[in-house]
Amino acid sequence: MSTVLQLTEGLPEVEYAPGDVVIAQGTRTGSIWILVSGSLQVRRDDQQISTITRPGAVFGEISLLLDQEHGATIVAAEPTVMRLAADGVRLFDEHAGFSRLVASDLARRLDALTIYLADVKRQYGNAPGIDMVTDVLHQLSRMPAATTARPVSARDPDPEY
Repeated sequence: MSTVLQLTEGLPEVEYAPGDVVIAQGTRTGSIWILVSGSLQVRRDDQQISTITRPGAVFGEISLLLDQEHGATIVAAEPTVMRLAADGVRLFDEHAGFSRLVASDLARRLDALTIYLADVKRQYGNAPGIDMVTDVLHQLSRMPAATTARPVSARDPDPEY
């Protein structure tokens, strides 16, 4: 099976210096980026979510597939090289192998998140409010496909447990 890097060899490469913003949260670009080398920080609002260093990691796919604004800011943490498909829809439409690899990666990430949430519930099952995890997952699983989930929390940002 081909890899994302093999399937995107002909795309133009863009170099980013540390601190350069690759994708800004709240924008719409219609583009797909593929990490060739370097390190990227993923930030949502004021929270750093993760650091990605895996060559072949894809960025912008969720925004593109859901036809919505980018949900996170991607910033180069060190000198980084990315491949850019300015027309991400065309990349998906013309390369079924690429689409399948992205779908498989999204499925793996969803599976890992589900396993993690189940583990959190198992570990903290008696903590106040933990039943909320089950309620939220149930509501999300029943959402119509065209609905966009937008979490809004009115909870105490510093609970006493």
